[in-house]
Amino acid sequence: MKLVRLTTIAALALTLSAASAFAGPRGINTRQARQQHRIAEGIENGTLTPRETARLEKQEARINELEAKDRRSGGGLNPREHAQLERLLNSESHRIYKQKHDAQK
Repeated sequence: MKLVRLTTIAALALTLSAASAFAGPRGINTRQARQQHRIAEGIENGTLTPRETARLEKQEARINELEAKDRRSGGGLNPREHAQLERLLNSESHRIYKQKHDAQK
């Protein structure tokens, strides 16, 4: 259990540092980094179970893949793609909150 947590925390730290390197003052990458930080906090303080963490991380990876695909296809994000990513990040943020504040430990 501790090994899983340490591995997950290490992976999150790498993701946070990579995302923050590309983050603008208020962009998609900033939100992704902030959400990764919230997940890491949940792992550290025990409010997220390993199963919840895995689900959240899987969705974060999907969002990252979509963003990378959108950026590759046109060199940047058009307004429609940006809005879609914002909606996905809003949903994920809500999921993170719900999972951190449920009664599971």
